Amino acid sequence: MLRTEYVEAAKERFGQLLAEQLERVEKMKGQGDFIDYKSLDRIIIGVCGGDGIGPAITSQAQRVLEFLLKDDVKSGRVVFRNIEGLTIERRAAENAAIPPAVLEEIKKCHVILKGPTTTPRKGDPWPNVESANVAMRKELDLFANVRPVRIPEQGIDWTFFRENTEGAYAVGSKGVNVTEDLAVDFTVVTSQGCERIIKAAFEYAKNNNKTRVTAVTKANIIKTTDGKFLDIFYEIAKDYPDITADDWYIDIMTAKLVDEKRRKDFQVVVLPNLYGDIITDEAAEFQGGVGTAGSANIGKRYAMFEAIHGSAPRMVQEGREKYADPCSIIRAGAMLLSHIGYAKEAEKLYKALDICTITEKKLVITGRDTGATGEEFADYLMETIEKL
Repeated sequence: MLRTEYVEAAKERFGQLLAEQLERVEKMKGQGDFIDYKSLDRIIIGVCGGDGIGPAITSQAQRVLEFLLKDDVKSGRVVFRNIEGLTIERRAAENAAIPPAVLEEIKKCHVILKGPTTTPRKGDPWPNVESANVAMRKELDLFANVRPVRIPEQGIDWTFFRENTEGAYAVGSKGVNVTEDLAVDFTVVTSQGCERIIKAAFEYAKNNNKTRVTAVTKANIIKTTDGKFLDIFYEIAKDYPDITADDWYIDIMTAKLVDEKRRKDFQVVVLPNLYGDIITDEAAEFQGGVGTAGSANIGKRYAMFEAIHGSAPRMVQEGREKYADPCSIIRAGAMLLSHIGYAKEAEKLYKALDICTITEKKLVITGRDTGATGEEFADYLMETIEKL
């Protein structure tokens, strides 16, 4: 193939991607307001166990949530709906990030509690299907990934707003191998996508008595896309004169989070997708690692709550899934409670988690038979909740 033919083929692929993204922009322009859960007669919570250790830990989180919401579950105001099929086996068989029938069931729910799912990588015995997480965020337009990290004794109280649907991950499976020697991937940023995630961060700060919002980019090098994000950040900041707005580059930000003097200054942090993925995993280490952290994925119509760690297939292969730590997905469940209007129940769950994992700590989870099972921990947690 001649060089011009390679270029023309790549241009055609790039044109298709642009058309897809322009269509997405038009959809964003027509979005309405956020759903008002208080106005609903019934709230449907979908539970997707995922694969690997996902079903084991998600089932324990569901038990805890059903315990906390038992009165409203009994009355029918809250309904838990188990959705099967979000496994790597079925996804691979149908060559789909989310099987269509599964997605249809998910869209019948208001919020989703989702266990970890396997994303194939090179060398795995699976086809190159897209990440189920990325696909769900795009299909449900879950543009805000919210991850809190709170360690009072260290002066850490961070809330990260990671943009979920754009950036380097937006078309991560659609890069172009122009020739055997040249491969190109794409970063996508829109005005609408930047505006809604940045506004969400400032609104959170305003409603939770936070005084500082920090943007994280690499706008000194990635000038067009990161530059747009940063420009819009400072434009929106003008609407919040009582909140200090500043920005840091991703490389130095990773260093400042481990700076004991500087890290206490950060409160709310808003950042594009890839940088958010990096920073929030680093931040989670301060409170015990990604295995302890949950996250919220918020859109205007749907919301999905999940652990931020992977599916740990090795634990399943070794028969250890019942010893997997469910704290991450249980913390995600606490965020779910708060999101749908059960703030008191969420606070009870947070307090019980602190008692069970820090203060009292009668049970220890090691991931092996040297420690407690996830079921035993959930029982301990519910016993603690009853005492509060």
